[in-house]
Amino acid sequence: MNPLEVLKGGYSLLKGMKVTLKVFFSRPVTCQYPRATLPLSPRFRGHIKLKGDSCRACGLCQRVCPTGCIRIEAERVEGQKGRVLKAFWLDFTRCSHCGLCVEECPQGAIGFSQDYNLASFRKEDFVFELLSEYRSRA
Repeated sequence: MNPLEVLKGGYSLLKGMKVTLKVFFSRPVTCQYPRATLPLSPRFRGHIKLKGDSCRACGLCQRVCPTGCIRIEAERVEGQKGRVLKAFWLDFTRCSHCGLCVEECPQGAIGFSQDYNLASFRKEDFVFELLSEYRSRA
């Protein structure tokens, strides 16, 4: 064996051990989900939700949605100006999280939720009625 090759092999071993020790004593990159979770980014886009009673049922969000996942039911009430929201349906299986509906809403009545742990075997579980969901939160 050539002594120079032994020195090169030893140097390579020490270099690898340096990387190993550096990673061993550093903070872990991953967390043990679901026991531990990381905080979500403020820009995270979950499914859309109603943020308040300010929706005037104008239908702009429904018209601007490229996938057609929003359906609004509204009615005119005598003595009130404009229409009153009866139901606000979101088919989350079709939503592409583009944000056009949130940007287009003149009242700022809809926004993105922080819900991310949505899993199911049934499609029906991803069709949300956002008005009743909002009223149950309030």
